[in-house]
Amino acid sequence: MRNWISGLAAVAAAGLLSTAFILPGAAQDKEPINVAALYNLTSGGLSSLDAPSFNGMKLKAKMINDAGGILGGRKIEITAIDTKNDTRETATAAQRAVAIKGLVAGIGQSDSTFALAAAPLFQSAGIPFVTSGATSPDLPDMVGDQMFLVPFGDDVQAHAMAEYAYNTLGLRNVAIWTDNAMDYTTGLTRYFTERFTQLGGKVALEDVYMTTDQDFSALVSRLQSTTGVDAVFASSGPDTAGIIVKQIREAGITLPILAGDGFDTDLVLSVPGEALAKDVYFTTHAYAGIETGPAQEFRAAYQAEYNTAPENAFAALGYDAMGLVADAITRAGSTEPAAVSKALAETKAYEGVTGTVAFPEGKRVPNKPVAIIKVGGGKMNFETTVTPKG
Repeated sequence: MRNWISGLAAVAAAGLLSTAFILPGAAQDKEPINVAALYNLTSGGLSSLDAPSFNGMKLKAKMINDAGGILGGRKIEITAIDTKNDTRETATAAQRAVAIKGLVAGIGQSDSTFALAAAPLFQSAGIPFVTSGATSPDLPDMVGDQMFLVPFGDDVQAHAMAEYAYNTLGLRNVAIWTDNAMDYTTGLTRYFTERFTQLGGKVALEDVYMTTDQDFSALVSRLQSTTGVDAVFASSGPDTAGIIVKQIREAGITLPILAGDGFDTDLVLSVPGEALAKDVYFTTHAYAGIETGPAQEFRAAYQAEYNTAPENAFAALGYDAMGLVADAITRAGSTEPAAVSKALAETKAYEGVTGTVAFPEGKRVPNKPVAIIKVGGGKMNFETTVTPKG
């Protein structure tokens, strides 16, 4: 997405980027630890999430290597494959990844549909796959015991937004727009509706669209003709996030717009522009608003490495995913995938930038606090964190 992406584009066209973080000039007398990275790097709105996540992953690997590596000085070597915002390309990328000699684990994807295209190949190969950003809480059950999440599940973030909307913003009647082409968005709507109505709220209007849609005039018209609506919950990925904000505001509708972490992209600001991008609230991963400890250390390291602040919380999630895998390898004392997977499943208190990762017995989705961000004044402003009660 940023400057470094343009430099990768020509290589990415061939599909495979081998990025080895071995210190220059160092004697390479120990086998590197091979980790695959599968991300949508160079096309589609998801690159605005995946590119920062890959940056975070690379940064953590570099820091580990600069500190001497793990398992007695072995360095992490990342092979990155651009999945090009295409599920078939993603499945092919996963096939190529699991064929890498000595592969220890796979990391990647910021969307559940793409994670589902990749992770089953890792499952079949007996190699753990850790998603840094896909948030469907059903992924481990759908894929198997090699599937792990670093982020919270969509049930957690949707319940957090429902509670914030009802209890803090005082909203009682919402319209819901859902991208019907994504597992992420359909699940997010289901969980938001569940909790909002449990609290006593009502859904005044439900509408659907597709990820490829560019014209929301029909949905806007129905919204304008529906009385008593307090807000719009836009269950959207990054591709349509900015477009939705732009077209709702261009129609003169000033209702608050609510969303999940698919809105954690600069497209929410850049597409509608500063004048229109206001009174937008979305959930994301809770390193936002934390100014001390691992969060601040991460920001400083990211700024120093890439000459820019972290673009969004997905950069921190990529960093945490790499750290979690390295921690599991260290605790396992081995690079055998089965041993690493066992250590991942036994994670009880990995202190990441986005919160503590702990997998309850038989679960592979952590329960973490949720950050609420408000868009306005040309900025994304941290409001609060919510740990949902329902």
